[in-house]
Order: sequence, then C-alpha cells, then structure tokens
Amino acid sequence: MTDAKQLGAEGQDGLGRLYRQYAPWLGRRLRGRIGAEAAADVVQETYIRAAPYALSDIRHPKAFLLRIALNLLSDERRRDARQQRFRETAPLPVAEAAQQFDATLLAETIRAMPALYRNVFVLNRFSGMTYPEIARTLDISVKTVEWRMARALDYCASRLDL
Repeated sequence: MTDAKQLGAEGQDGLGRLYRQYAPWLGRRLRGRIGAEAAADVVQETYIRAAPYALSDIRHPKAFLLRIALNLLSDERRRDARQQRFRETAPLPVAEAAQQFDATLLAETIRAMPALYRNVFVLNRFSGMTYPEIARTLDISVKTVEWRMARALDYCASRLDL
C-alpha cells in the first residue's frame, strides 16, 4: 500500500459513495460462498481495507473490491488451516514428552562419545551384535570389546547423571 493516499473529506465521501453503490453487489457475490452473516462481515472488512486508497485511483471498483474480499477469504482459510495444524500437533502429554527428551539426550550423548567406544556401543545396543561378533567385525579381541563397552557405559552414565 505504498502508493495509497490518505483520504481527506472528499475521499471519505467517495468511499461512502463506493460503499452505497457496490456493497449490496459484493454482499450477494459473497453470500453464496460463505453465508449471509459472514458475507456482511467480509464486506465491512473489505471497505476498511479499501479506505486508504484514493477513489480517483480505482479504475475498476468491482474488481478492486472483489479482489480485496477474496484475499480476506484466503487469509481466513490460511489462518484456519494454521490453527487446525496447531491443534493436531498439540503438546504431548508430560510422560511422552519426557521420553522424547530422554531419547534426544541419549542420541546427543552417543554422538559426542569418542568413536572408539561409540562403535562398540552402537553395534551391541542398536545392532544387537554379541561381543564375539563385534570382535570379529572390528578385528579386535573380545577383551578389548568388553573394555570399550565398559568405557562407553561409563561415558553415558557420567553424561546422563545415572
């Protein structure tokens, strides 16, 4: 609305004339889409949005008013959709939120763990491999796997306050 001009007394009279001339037409156009009561509200809001424009700058009043009204309806639809998405993604119950927090904290702890320990920990806890399988996969002894696993568990316990 950078090109809009503020209405003086003449502009206010012109807006009144514009309202008297086109408000019934605009109301009829909108009633079929949204009902009589909502249409009346949109017509009012349309003229509020049209007020900053100088009447002399409006070459096609019907198109101008209809575009404002349809934009208002689009804005309302987007607002309703946003609110619906918000309702669908309402906050989780406390217990579920706490579980998600714990899982995130554990994932961050594992990512920060030195790779030497992390490899053994992930292979055992998440891949389900036994110590002998890990030893064969990493080409290390079972005792080394046990030592690294103990260090990994100590690391997790110290970071997670267990």
